Formats: sequence, C-alpha cells, structure tokens
Amino acid sequence: MLARFARQAGRRLGLAVLTLALLSVVVFAGAQVLPGDVGRAILGPLADPDAVAAINHEVGADRPAIETYFTWIGHFLVGDMGRSYTFRTPVAPFVGTALLNSLKLAAVAFVIVVPLSIGAGVYAAMRAGQWQDRAISVVSLSLTVVPEFVSSIALILVLGIWLRWLPISASTRPGTPVLEQLRHLILPALPLVIVLFGYIARMARAGTLEALDSDYARTAVLKGLPQRTVIVRHVLGNALLPTITVVAAQVGYMIGGLVVVESLFRYQGIGSLILNAARGKDFPMLEAGILTVGAIFVATTLVADSLYTVLNPRLREGGR
Repeated sequence: MLARFARQAGRRLGLAVLTLALLSVVVFAGAQVLPGDVGRAILGPLADPDAVAAINHEVGADRPAIETYFTWIGHFLVGDMGRSYTFRTPVAPFVGTALLNSLKLAAVAFVIVVPLSIGAGVYAAMRAGQWQDRAISVVSLSLTVVPEFVSSIALILVLGIWLRWLPISASTRPGTPVLEQLRHLILPALPLVIVLFGYIARMARAGTLEALDSDYARTAVLKGLPQRTVIVRHVLGNALLPTITVVAAQVGYMIGGLVVVESLFRYQGIGSLILNAARGKDFPMLEAGILTVGAIFVATTLVADSLYTVLNPRLREGGR
C-alpha cells in the first residue's frame, strides 16, 4: 500500500512540476507580448530615445527572448526572482510582503466561510426537499454569480459608510494591534465569503446526501443510534471528503485572484502587486508574482489530492 501511494505521489509531483514549467513559459510569453516599452514606461513618454535605449539595455529588455527566459527561470529556481525595473531593487521582498498580506486576508475569509458553508450544506442535506433546503440552495447559487466589485461596493456602502460597523480600508499602520488588523480585514473578506459560500455549501450538501444514503449510515440508524451520533461519527467524515478538494482549489484564487477586492479596499496584496507590475511593465515583478501564485496553487492542490487519497478508503483500495 505504501509503495502504491508513493507511486501515486510521484506521478502527481511530476505533473505538478510539468504544470509549473508550462506556467513559467506562458507567464514569460505573456509578459513579452504586453504592449509598451520598458524603458519608456520607466522614464516617461517624453524621455530621450537614447536614454530609453540605455535603460532597455541595462535591464536586458533588448536581449533575445529565449536567452532572457532561461536566465530568468534559472535564477528563479535558486531563489533569485530578479530585480524590479521600477524600484531597481530585488523583487523577492516585495513579493514576500504582498504574499503575506494576501495570506492574512485569505485566512480571515476561510475562517468565516468554511464552517459557515459546511454547516449550511449539511443542514440543507438534513432537510432535503424541504423549504430550508431550497432556500439555502437558492441563496448560495444567487451569491455565487454576484461579481466581486458589486458585493464589495454594496458592503462598503452598508457596513462601512451607512452603519459604520467596519472600517472601509483594509490597510493599517505598522505596529497596529493584531485584533485591530483583523477588524480591518473583515469587510474585504466578506466579498470572498459571498463568492465561495455557494461552491463549498453545495459540495458539502452533495457529500452529505451521498453519505446519508450509504449502507453504513442506514445500518447505524437501524441499530437505534441517535441521529446526532450517526451524523457526527458515520456521515461527516465521509461526506466532507470532496469538500477538501474544493476548498484547496480556491486557495490560488483567494491568494492571487483578489485584484478587484484589493484595489477597492486599498490593500497591498499579491493581486494588487501583479496588477501594478503589469501597468508599469515591471516584468520581473509581474512574472515572479504570477509564478509564485501558481506554485502555491499547484502545491495546495497536490496536498489536497494526496490527503483525499489517504482519507478515502475506496481510492486506497480500488482506485489505484
């Protein structure tokens, strides 16, 4: 069993490495085809052409694309993300700080949405076909299609401006107490909760319904066990297995896909960093940011798949 699991893990790891390699090529190619000139973006539209050419030569923007790619990816693999064209300093500290900020925001959103959506999904499954089930399904589906900028603006108006319950800016000054930082992150986390609630709740509902219809759940009921015991001991463990993959699949989005939320709430996360780098033609910053997010997404998906295999006996025994 251990050898088979090791082979599965090896195949997944190989696919993960291949995915990151392809992502690096796509990211580099996408950065190269962005319109505009690096030197012109740094010096401004009225800069002297000779000065622009000198800047392009200094940062290596005039070198062949193949040579530039292999130089960049070779340095990236040893932890050197390059130097920012805009700030003329190493990219890594900027990416690290922005990534930490995005992780804080994602953690707050996950702490809220995971128990809330799983609880709603399980409750809906327990009331399958009743009005509670239909209400939760309609609400979750409706919230899923609400764009982030719409929910963000509505939350800012209602909770931040009219009721003044929460601050509308997610940024805080250095040295701000942890609880105050969390308070500033609640409002920008709510649009993410709204988006993810429907996905996770529907998956939890489907898994719970499948588990309730299983032989082991019916056997437990026939034995006379209380409903609470059947749910906690026999249903939830198997019902929530598919939810693991769903939650992990959202990590990349939560960390790198927050451009709208971070812009509206003036939060310096990795999504905002990538957007500003694209606007300023800061290719090292742009490529490092996107590839970092891709690596995190691939890593979390790999961990989720492995964990799902370990926890699911059917996959261990028959899905090899």
